[in-house]
Amino acid sequence: MNKTLFAATLLLCTTQSYGFSQETHKRIVEDAVSYMAQNPNTTHYQKLYAWSQKLGLTPTQLGQLMGQAAYDVDDFEDTFLCGAITGNCVQAPIWGMAESIVKYTSYWHFQNHTQGADAHGNDFGGYNYDKLTVWGTIDTLAATWLKGDHLDDGQGGQTGWFGADNSKYNSYQITEKNYRIGSQSQYGMYKNFEKIPFQPIDNLGQYWYQSFLSHKNPQLLGFVFHTTDLLQPHHTWTTSDLNHSGWENWIKDYYDQEKLNDFTLVSDVMGSFAPLDSQSQDIRPILTQGGAFSYAQGGIVLNSKDHYDRVATAKQVIPHAIAMVVHLLNHAMEQE
Repeated sequence: MNKTLFAATLLLCTTQSYGFSQETHKRIVEDAVSYMAQNPNTTHYQKLYAWSQKLGLTPTQLGQLMGQAAYDVDDFEDTFLCGAITGNCVQAPIWGMAESIVKYTSYWHFQNHTQGADAHGNDFGGYNYDKLTVWGTIDTLAATWLKGDHLDDGQGGQTGWFGADNSKYNSYQITEKNYRIGSQSQYGMYKNFEKIPFQPIDNLGQYWYQSFLSHKNPQLLGFVFHTTDLLQPHHTWTTSDLNHSGWENWIKDYYDQEKLNDFTLVSDVMGSFAPLDSQSQDIRPILTQGGAFSYAQGGIVLNSKDHYDRVATAKQVIPHAIAMVVHLLNHAMEQE
């Protein structure tokens, strides 16, 4: 397909970033802090309050700071793919120049529950076009556009034709290495986009959580909370299409109108998560629980645009997302 026509087709298909919208990510974190404030006897709110005071912030301001960090993860400039022929490395496809279109960093934001273990040895892998069991036009068009393109591995690494090498960032030795926690990789896995086994989002969350424990910077903890993408069914069924953008825009538009953050619903689902062991620094078990829930309960939004189908699903996944963040905050406060 002519690439100009191809890009135009993608612009028609793509209107928003993958996963919950950035605004929704922020709201979920802010609501988690508010929930803790309203439920101090069943959460570690007092420890959160003391930490906020130490930082010179109110708990509300701390929630806003961490929420903004969760928002910011979609804007990371840490993942470049390079042309199979040109060797030119970019952080977004040409259609990504339009407002709110994702960068390649979003491919680290999936946990595929339709498959088992991945090539890295993770229990559940991340986005891998070659392993998708549900997909749509955007998935296929992207894989066609990026066929043979490789993950940037720095100057002197993989090149285009005739040694063309316009590396911008060593994504393999920085980003992929960061998210390689508990698994193994070889660069050969990242030479052809259509077969790349991206690391799953729970490894992203674990990396930033370990960073938080080392530095106690609330922004780093906020990065962890982008893992609420695991409660977005498209991220566990794993597709960039099938009403993906329409669903996330609907969530943003109806978040307040449909009271998706009803704290009664949050209280009801808090017990559906097995609390993390305070003696362990591995938070991935609870992240996988969140992913398993959205995979089991949210598949209808891949195929239905009906308002009431979306309400029914959203009133499950959003309270679970808020509850998951509360559990993560409780665990983080236990490490203080």
